[in-house]
Amino acid sequence: GCGGPGVRRGGRTDMALRCAASLAAGRQPPRPRLPRPAREGMVRWSSAAKASAVKINEKASREKILTLESMNPQVKAVEYAVRGPIVLKAGEIEKELRKGIKKPFTEVIKANIGDAHAMGQRPITFLRQVVALCTYPNLLDSPSFPEDAKKRARRILQGCGGNSLGSYSASQGINCIREDVASYIERRDGGVPADPDNIYLTTGASDGIATILKILVSGGGKSRTGVMIPIPQYPLYSAAISELDAIQVNYYLDEENCWALDVNELRRSLNEAKAYCNPKVLCIINPGNPTGQVQSRKCIEDVIHFASEEKLFLLADEVYQDNVYSEGCQFHSFKKILYEMGPEYYNNVELASFHSTSKGYMGECGYRGGYMEVINLHPEIKGQLVKLLSVRLCPPVSGQAAMDIVVNPPIPGEESYSQFIKEKESVLNNLAKKAKLTEDMFNKVPGIHCNPLQGAMYAFPRIFIPSKAIEEAKAHKMAPDMFYCMKLLEETGICVVPGSGFGQREGSYHFRMTILPPVEKLKILLEKVKDFHIKFLEKYA
Repeated sequence: GCGGPGVRRGGRTDMALRCAASLAAGRQPPRPRLPRPAREGMVRWSSAAKASAVKINEKASREKILTLESMNPQVKAVEYAVRGPIVLKAGEIEKELRKGIKKPFTEVIKANIGDAHAMGQRPITFLRQVVALCTYPNLLDSPSFPEDAKKRARRILQGCGGNSLGSYSASQGINCIREDVASYIERRDGGVPADPDNIYLTTGASDGIATILKILVSGGGKSRTGVMIPIPQYPLYSAAISELDAIQVNYYLDEENCWALDVNELRRSLNEAKAYCNPKVLCIINPGNPTGQVQSRKCIEDVIHFASEEKLFLLADEVYQDNVYSEGCQFHSFKKILYEMGPEYYNNVELASFHSTSKGYMGECGYRGGYMEVINLHPEIKGQLVKLLSVRLCPPVSGQAAMDIVVNPPIPGEESYSQFIKEKESVLNNLAKKAKLTEDMFNKVPGIHCNPLQGAMYAFPRIFIPSKAIEEAKAHKMAPDMFYCMKLLEETGICVVPGSGFGQREGSYHFRMTILPPVEKLKILLEKVKDFHIKFLEKYA
């Protein structure tokens, strides 16, 4: 019975008291006495105990609730080539290089994804200044920041709960930012009206696309929703369709005609799909990913006419709208063309358009900022869409702030304008040079053909793969272009994505490669691909 409540002789509390007393007296505290086996080394297990532990572990693993057999089959069906097996292999090789394991190269060049800043692109100063001011408002008193940046930051903060970026926003996004998005769309489209109430801020464009698809998919059997997507496509679409257990309906872009979209091909695809599903969604990517084509005004008019005639809900993925390089090419938004086609179309065709902070000249992938504009939505569905968005509370508020600067940049007469326009044009001019360089260098290589890179930030060259290599790929249970890309990675350290991950016509092979690396590194990359391809042809000829 010595000591007050909570004091246990020989226990941790008692030990703590003895340590404190020793320190107060200037002595070293006593070392705790460990059980004999712990002092002598590790606990010795009998072979019977080990066998019993193994049996327990085996039993435990057999009793897992979540297994490949019991998991959601729709999730298991999801594939996302941009971060698929080839990228996992690249990660393994990077680890081996760090351990000093010798390779025929010194670094892995990840040309698999459009991640501009990871490839060395510098952030746009003004965008970062405004987000910094919003994140740490004490900087609003600093003379180091320009007044036009402070003005935008104050406006954004006034729209936030408690004047803080750390508060939740409305599910549809901060109201003043939605107003800025609407003003941007009106300027971009030459005065075509835009209503902030039709604007939804999203976690990158991907979140908006997945949300709209989620609300569109219904039915069972032959009445299950069919979603028409371009082939080649960005794998977000096939992944979202798989996850929702919808029906993927492929229409092929015309590679021989610079990846053009042909309405006759849309009609063929739609008519065939009607036998096994209910096609009601048509997805367009313009400028194209992975194909880089920029659609003409006439093509967009034809698509809108087709969608109206066939009662299809249009999804226009326009995240590369700032990335147009080829002379004679111009970005036209679906919204603008729809309006100019007259009230019969503008008041009826349901259209969701998407944009993002991740691409363009900004390359701010990590902020996960984006928006969608949805027009001609049934009033009751509008309520359902807001309800669905409210489940995830709100998109990242810092991403919303970044999106605001994309749609509300400095204007002539403001102090940041000259630096902003210089940085923006530098990025876009650089990308245009790299697009031409990539096309020209690929087309000099025997067995590689690359269409003009009219826009976006990728090349999608067609590659010739000899029959011997195709046979070897089959023996390894790989698609031929996956086999090719894996060999390219293992021999050169260059990571690109096989065309089979995006879809392609039977018997044709491609890979997608970003043009984002700095010019000098891009030249080295293209030379390495050229040398590899020639050796590959020689080996398997």
